[in-house]
Amino acid sequence: MNNQAIGFIDSGVGGLTVVKEALKQLPNEKIYYLGDTARMPYGPRPSEQVLEFTWEMTSFLLSKGIKMLVIACNTATAAALDDLREKLAIPVIGVIKPGSRAAIKSSKNQRVGVIGTEGTIKSGAYKRTLHEKNPNLFVTSLPCPEFVQIVENDQYESKYAEQVVAETLGFFDDKNIDTLVMGCTHYPLLRPFIQKAVGDKVTLIDSGAETVNDVSTILDYFDIAAKREEETTHEFYTTGSSDDFNEIASGWLGLENINAKTIHLGQGD
Repeated sequence: MNNQAIGFIDSGVGGLTVVKEALKQLPNEKIYYLGDTARMPYGPRPSEQVLEFTWEMTSFLLSKGIKMLVIACNTATAAALDDLREKLAIPVIGVIKPGSRAAIKSSKNQRVGVIGTEGTIKSGAYKRTLHEKNPNLFVTSLPCPEFVQIVENDQYESKYAEQVVAETLGFFDDKNIDTLVMGCTHYPLLRPFIQKAVGDKVTLIDSGAETVNDVSTILDYFDIAAKREEETTHEFYTTGSSDDFNEIASGWLGLENINAKTIHLGQGD
């Protein structure tokens, strides 16, 4: 047993969708979350820069004594997962493989769509992972860069968001997909609009939620799950405005007194 925290990192607030699932599935676990909102979005950035930023976030949480790291960001997973796993002594979990496994299990007609940031789609990580597990799949990928900004600007329930999602996902109207991977942890905040745009017959895969299943399994495998405590104190950090972060996080997680702290990382912009 191990009562140290699990670390979660993301380019902004999107990884909170993973945290929400973790709070539900793993109520005994302490969570430390860091969102790099000052430097988001990661999607358009070069993979080398995303790797650098991911290491900076990781180093901060390592200084807090975390027992496991969850890269709750698809772009960062694509750019940094292998490097972090090779160099860190603690377990490191990404969001791409869990989402891919769930999509393969879900699809009946072997036609899967993937939406994500420019960086995630350009990396080909989902298509590669899906084909490694099932080479017969027909995978159609689409970058949706505006979605992240909509969520980060707290517009994810607006008419504007609904319009942008509908116009963007019209791309899939003639693709005959039966499963769509939300390959960015920001996207579940837009889930009602995404579902409406692609239709009820398309199953949406939340990569972040699927990732928590892996976290649970690894906690048990390494025997590092936390014991029940009187009170579990979570910590939240952002590189941007703590007020903006607290507003979104409180609403989405249903927690009071988030009290995120603003920190500064590196010299990059």
